[in-house]
Amino acid sequence: MLATTVAQAAVVTFSGSVALLADTIHNLSDALTAVPLWIAFVLSRRAATRRYTYGFNRAEDLAGLFIVLMIALSSVITAWEAIDRIITPRPVTSIGWVIAAGVIGFLGNEAVAVYRIRVGRRIGSAALVADGVHARTDGFTSLAVVIGGIGVLLGFPLADPLVGLLISAMIAVLLIGTIRSVGRRLMDGIEPELVDRAEHALAHVAQIESVEQVRLRWVGHRLHGDAVVRATGISLADADRVAGEAEASVKRHLPNVDEMAVRVTAASTRD
Repeated sequence: MLATTVAQAAVVTFSGSVALLADTIHNLSDALTAVPLWIAFVLSRRAATRRYTYGFNRAEDLAGLFIVLMIALSSVITAWEAIDRIITPRPVTSIGWVIAAGVIGFLGNEAVAVYRIRVGRRIGSAALVADGVHARTDGFTSLAVVIGGIGVLLGFPLADPLVGLLISAMIAVLLIGTIRSVGRRLMDGIEPELVDRAEHALAHVAQIESVEQVRLRWVGHRLHGDAVVRATGISLADADRVAGEAEASVKRHLPNVDEMAVRVTAASTRD
């Protein structure tokens, strides 16, 4: 991503294309978001301490906030540059290079997007998936640069700054979805289908008659949760065994689960 940004920045210096400048700024912000994500994943590997008894997986959610700020900043900068160029028009040169740089931007972003989204979904990282979606949208903004270059070639010089303004608007739309995704994690939001899978795993454990409550939350890209289940006609020793089997069942159905505390309540016991 950084290599793509450098290539585009070189073309910006001699072409004067504000659309390409907007795309370059956005790609630079996308490249920089990899830094806090890397720091977050390094921190998440650290063992829990007496101060941070749950470990450091929340650092990943903080990285998501940084990504949101970077997206917002790139949107503001690109809008400012585009409006300035509309008010004070300047010629755009080397249109062929501008179009080529736009194509390079699209290919670079799509490659990064595919990788980040695939890995993010596999490990359950909302921040990494959001970053991948961010990169994919960057790819389409790069194609917008190509359209702007074609417009200039056809005798419409304002096509370049107008495309820059369009890119800014596209970034803003992306920002809304990213805020929702990251904000949901910070508020301990969870996908309902994961709760369904956990309830299914608990309900199929022998001697569990009903699932009273299931709670899950993401901590970084790992799941923590607890559940209350009901069983009848079992001893206290049996209750401990059933709880252990229930926890193991949930972890088999949801590989991202690190901790699952299961409490067994009994309507009647033999002890």
